[in-house]
Order: sequence, then structure tokens, then C-alpha cells
Amino acid sequence: MSESPQPRPVFDDVPAARRRNLAAVAAKDTGPELRVRRWLHAMGYRFRLHRRDLPGTPDIVLAGRRKIVEVRGCFWHRHPDPACRNAVLPRTRAEWWAAKLARNVARDERNLAALADAGWSVLVLWECELKDESGLEARLRSFLL
Repeated sequence: MSESPQPRPVFDDVPAARRRNLAAVAAKDTGPELRVRRWLHAMGYRFRLHRRDLPGTPDIVLAGRRKIVEVRGCFWHRHPDPACRNAVLPRTRAEWWAAKLARNVARDERNLAALADAGWSVLVLWECELKDESGLEARLRSFLL
């Protein structure tokens, strides 16, 4: 029997302007994700995108190698690096944001565990780490070899 999905948060108490902003945030094909995809393609790798049959619908799947590359936004996925300036909690409605972002982190951990249990290796790349192009290429090469 499958596990019932968690209820989605209710946004009734969110102002209309904030609701529009939240709805406009892209879940896939984001700028950082496109940058990593371009690098992988230029390096000669071919991959599939957003495979729905895998836990968490991973960003980039290299099925023949059993490897997955996840590109995460520092704010939405709470980059744990204290030097990351993108992972700052908003001052407005801080309690609401903390709960929302904590659910994202818990979901990410569940998905990573499920992928590892299924035999997949996962490389998590954070948005702020993508600025160092030579470091990015080296990390991708070492992960995929």
C-alpha cells in the first residue's frame, strides 16, 4: 500500500503579491540547472531530465552510470554552508518560512535516502558553488568517472 502524500501547505494567509511570487518560482529548468546541463553536454555526457519514476524527480539522470546530479537553490533547500549568503531566512514571517523550508530539507533527505537505497549515487551541487567553473568541471568529472 502506498504512503499517502503529505498535505500541501495552505497559502490562504499569504498576501496576494507574495502568492504570485511563490507561484512564479520555477521548479525545473532553472538558470543554475541549465548551466550544469550545458557543462555536462559540452563534456560529452548525455542524460535524461526529471525522471518521474525516481524519488524526488531528480534534475539530471545518467542512467547508464547510475548517477544523479541534483542542482539546488541555496535559499529553497537551505544550503548548510554558513558562508553562503543566499540561505538567509527572511525577516518577515520568519516562523512560516522556517517551517516551509524545513519541510523542503526533510523531503530532500528522504529522497536522497531512497535513491541511495535504490543504488543511485547522487552529487548535490549548490547554486552558489556554480560560479567556480573550473571547480565545477572538476567535481563533475570526478563524480562521473
